[in-house]
Amino acid sequence: MILGDAEPSYTRHPGISCSPHERSDMRDGLPRMVQYRRNFIPGGTFFFTVVLADRGSTALVDHIGALRSVFRAAIRARPFTIDAIVVLPDHLHFVLTLPTSDKDFSGHWRRIKGHFSSALINAELDLKRRPNGELALWQRRFWEHTIRDDRDFARHVDYVHFNPVKHGLAPRVHDWSFSSFHRYVREGILPEDWAGDVREDGTDFGEA
Repeated sequence: MILGDAEPSYTRHPGISCSPHERSDMRDGLPRMVQYRRNFIPGGTFFFTVVLADRGSTALVDHIGALRSVFRAAIRARPFTIDAIVVLPDHLHFVLTLPTSDKDFSGHWRRIKGHFSSALINAELDLKRRPNGELALWQRRFWEHTIRDDRDFARHVDYVHFNPVKHGLAPRVHDWSFSSFHRYVREGILPEDWAGDVREDGTDFGEA
């Protein structure tokens, strides 16, 4: 297990079909900025891509212990289920399920990102700041996709686990340490030699 104690499952919220979309309108005769609407569903299951501001950074794997601690603390404070996760040097992919009483995944991410930044400051790392003084460790936005059904869930879990191979970081899926794939193997859900099946179907998984 990489983070948390959640039991994985390939059954997740059939029938959920909403996706984020963009909107633009007019105010006082002037075009407004395009606004990105996220799909807040209590008890929903979501796929995320969260990226560091510096795409050449290796901070996430260099400080994997701190990241694990931050996730565990976040789960204790406001529980959620880790269905699948992979941590790469400069970004991570993650499938989570919220409790039925919770729809605030943005709040979870603010806490995780903020606490990891604080952990690196406490480790006396010199983090860059934006002109307004805000820490510049993370990209401000993150990619979110609402899982629609079992097939969508399974496909995104496969994508998460195959991602280190996709990026050339490991020759085989099981060679990358920072992945929930190893939990799936221990629990008999996937074989150790599973190679993944990422189809070239044009799907946008939020890769930068």
